[in-house]
Amino acid sequence: MPAFLHRAKQRKRDEGQRTGGGGTEDEGRRDERRGAEGRGTGDGGRGSKKSKRLLQSVPYPPSPVPSLGFLFLAYLFSHTFAALKNRRALFKLFTAIKKDLRILLRDKAALAVIFVMPVLLVVVITSIQNSAYKLVNDHSIPLLICNRDTGASSKQLVVALDKIGMFNLTKADAALDDRQVSDLMHQKEALVSIVIPEGFSIAMSAKAKSIAGKALTEFGLASEDTKPKDSMLPAPLPLTLFYNPVLQESFRFSVGGALRSAQQFTENQEILQALYLSLNNKQLPASLEEEIFGNRTVINEIPVAKDGSSIIPNATQHNVPAWTIFAMFFIVVSLSTSIVKEKLSGSAVRLKTLPTSFLMNLGAKQITYVVVTLAQVAVIFSLGIFLFPHIGLPKLVLPTNLFNLLIVSMVCGWCAVSYGVLVGVYAKSMEQAIGFGAVSVVILAAIGGIVVPAFAMPEPLRIAMKFSPMHWCMEAFYTLFLKAGYTKDVIASLIPLLVIIFALQLAAVAGLRKQNFI
Repeated sequence: MPAFLHRAKQRKRDEGQRTGGGGTEDEGRRDERRGAEGRGTGDGGRGSKKSKRLLQSVPYPPSPVPSLGFLFLAYLFSHTFAALKNRRALFKLFTAIKKDLRILLRDKAALAVIFVMPVLLVVVITSIQNSAYKLVNDHSIPLLICNRDTGASSKQLVVALDKIGMFNLTKADAALDDRQVSDLMHQKEALVSIVIPEGFSIAMSAKAKSIAGKALTEFGLASEDTKPKDSMLPAPLPLTLFYNPVLQESFRFSVGGALRSAQQFTENQEILQALYLSLNNKQLPASLEEEIFGNRTVINEIPVAKDGSSIIPNATQHNVPAWTIFAMFFIVVSLSTSIVKEKLSGSAVRLKTLPTSFLMNLGAKQITYVVVTLAQVAVIFSLGIFLFPHIGLPKLVLPTNLFNLLIVSMVCGWCAVSYGVLVGVYAKSMEQAIGFGAVSVVILAAIGGIVVPAFAMPEPLRIAMKFSPMHWCMEAFYTLFLKAGYTKDVIASLIPLLVIIFALQLAAVAGLRKQNFI
């Protein structure tokens, strides 16, 4: 090769290296590879074309047509693994979660509403409910008795009231009038007072003799002395029940039922004595009377659980899960105000300029607050287990299936977070988010059976209760804590919750589309 051609080729190669191309050397290497391949086939560059034609002529077995279900699963798994491999998307998600956690940890008032308020609420309400249970079951109700009658029936009535074991009897002077009895109730701090009128024993004895005479007449054993003179029963004298206005209606009904039971017991005694006297012309022996009225049937109370256990529910088992649900839904105040603050401050608009989506930011916010609701459950349940026995309250007994408890807590927390997102999307100001969120949670709790038991509601509210997410959350928790249910029993309550979650998320996405955020 002449020297000038060699120098020109070298200069061209140097210029290619300086410009970053290096194309001449690379092209030479590619040409050498092509030539080697051509020589391997024996006909230069035409060997590859013959190989392709040869491969195309080979018959392949027909590929099976995949089913739609297989295609859907393949599509789902491929996109799932692609999302997991996409480190950039995961980094964006973790960054958004970290941002929401920092904002939440800086808001001390929100942390107090999320954790401190539910703890105080659970402790106070459980203490009150436990005191009410003890008042009915373990302690006696102060009862003031003013007996203005001197007969045997009135004394038997007082003894019957004492044998019930529900009252702590205090006798008042028979000369007191109704006004003085009322004043004495406040002095003795008695919740209930009973006034037995004068002539009570005479009226009850006349009624008993009349009933005994009619019974003997029906049996064909009546004599002229025992036949009733009048077909009408003599009306007994009424008892007067004074009660403190603070006494609830259901509690007052319990007191009235106990009083009627004691009165019926006294009347039965009088009737039996009248019958025995008419047949044997002597008084009923005390031993026989004790054998008749003292040998009562024992009632065994056994709670019905799904797994056959016999754990007796208490105030803690009822109140801790119920008010934990209330605390989880009260997170709507913090979550909705956070979303509204981002919309009003322009953060949501600035997020649209970044290489991410508003839905990812909203998903990170939901993950953050679901974790917060699980932390609420852990804190409140830990108090029920470790703190309550030291302050005189029953210990919280967790269900045996802790995995079901975790699933129920996560679904209930997600439902509460979904409701908070919906309120935050449609609220136009902080005041709307706080006011509507707090009031709506209280209404949902009242309708859902947390504030008022379901059996005490009228029929229209029982129908509305089915649309409250708190009702289904409480049903799921009660299935585990009170009924000791299995997984299939829990799923029956979780399916309506998942439907409600889907509806809330769909409504939130529709609101975001309407506001041009997605």
